[in-house]
Amino acid sequence: MANKMLKFVDLARAMPDKRTVDTRRQDFGEIYEEYDPIAAKAQASRCSQCGVPFCQVHCPLHNNIPDWLMLTAEGRLREAYEMSQSTNNFPEICGRICPQDRLCEGNCVIEQAGHGTVTIGSVEKYITDTAWEEGWVEPVKPVKERGESIGIVGAGPAGLAAAEELRRKGYQAHVYDRYDRVGGLMIYGIPNFKLEKEIVQRRSDLLERGGVQFHLNSDVGGALSFAELRERHDAVLIATGVYKARDIKVPGIGLDNVFAAMDFLTASNRKGLGDSVPAFDDGTLNAAGKSVVVIGGGDTAMDCVRTAVRQGAKAVRCLYRRDRKNMPGSQREVANAEEEGVEFVWLSAPEAVLGDGKAEALRAQRVHLGMPDATGRQTPQILEGSSFSVEADIVIKALGFDPEDLPRLFDTPGLEVTRWGTVKTDFSTLMTNLDGVFAAGDIVRGASLVVWAVRDGRDAAEQIHRYLQTKPAAAAVAAE
Repeated sequence: MANKMLKFVDLARAMPDKRTVDTRRQDFGEIYEEYDPIAAKAQASRCSQCGVPFCQVHCPLHNNIPDWLMLTAEGRLREAYEMSQSTNNFPEICGRICPQDRLCEGNCVIEQAGHGTVTIGSVEKYITDTAWEEGWVEPVKPVKERGESIGIVGAGPAGLAAAEELRRKGYQAHVYDRYDRVGGLMIYGIPNFKLEKEIVQRRSDLLERGGVQFHLNSDVGGALSFAELRERHDAVLIATGVYKARDIKVPGIGLDNVFAAMDFLTASNRKGLGDSVPAFDDGTLNAAGKSVVVIGGGDTAMDCVRTAVRQGAKAVRCLYRRDRKNMPGSQREVANAEEEGVEFVWLSAPEAVLGDGKAEALRAQRVHLGMPDATGRQTPQILEGSSFSVEADIVIKALGFDPEDLPRLFDTPGLEVTRWGTVKTDFSTLMTNLDGVFAAGDIVRGASLVVWAVRDGRDAAEQIHRYLQTKPAAAAVAAE
């Protein structure tokens, strides 16, 4: 380690080359180039191999980051990949879309010392992309097949991670999803410039080769009742995510050309996948030549503004009621958006959507940040008489997501939910109040990150395994 690592004193932090702004505004390709092997090894060698790896501590999956950085620096890439995938079902996806600046990289020891963080996410992406190229990525092969089957509702990251872990243990994993493709928000919500769809597709193909059975276009709670699903399987995992768009109550919000973020993003992603999208083709959900205003400050808002730029919008503005340092979204994404020509209107709150039948402008008010609230964040306070208007042919609401009413949707009124509408589970077992029904991911914790969904899916798989292992014993005791 002495001659391979701790190079941060000699080597500066260097991300992979980024495509020029003019080039990347013209298409939906990923904006970062691949590391070449020499650069990847050099950047990995900057790791200080510290005794308490805060990068690992602050990773939801607790990835063995210092270990696979050292293996990369030593040129032992296959071992680095095996180490990386041992704790993460989708390392190439997390390497692309995780907000590393808020998680592992943001807590890197050498970053705190002023030397610039190790480029953990880019190295993680490089390792796994190389593994795919070299044919090292293989489907799971259970040592022994088990007869029990598990029904998983939702083909997003939580459901897919759980399915793979359950297959690893030999269970028959059946994944049901209402959409026509596997991936959830990874396929229809996240744009290609952050996560190209073939990356998700090859992962779902791998899972299918490993024995995971997908049932797409499945309307659980409709044509397929939740009660029937429970009868089919020995256990059920609810991993639906949260898709219900939060709304805002201001005059004019119901005008034409005011859309929820997922409607806008899904139309764009479907078009990129080659689907027929009438609402895009007729210009309704196409930002070309229009002034676009996005309300919100999270990663979904960043996806919307950057998508609008690539669609050829005349102007793109992002209104957020707090300032830059208080944005919930990744600062890296904000910087990329600014480079691409997005205008951020900080400390602004929407007051009304103006127009005759359809949106023509958005009137907003200036905001002052007051005292911190119970969460520690400063409270936005409207400044009287500060109204101003911006042109808006399209207004996009990117205010976050809430859970759908699952007890009603699944026609299962006995399913307990929290006061926020998320599914209520036992903290230790992840089981709901219904025997054999578990829940994981955003439908439990609320709208969050893909990496947290992967963690929750892995944990749920382990708890389902424990439940099924003890169930026969419990039945035998009851029979006696």
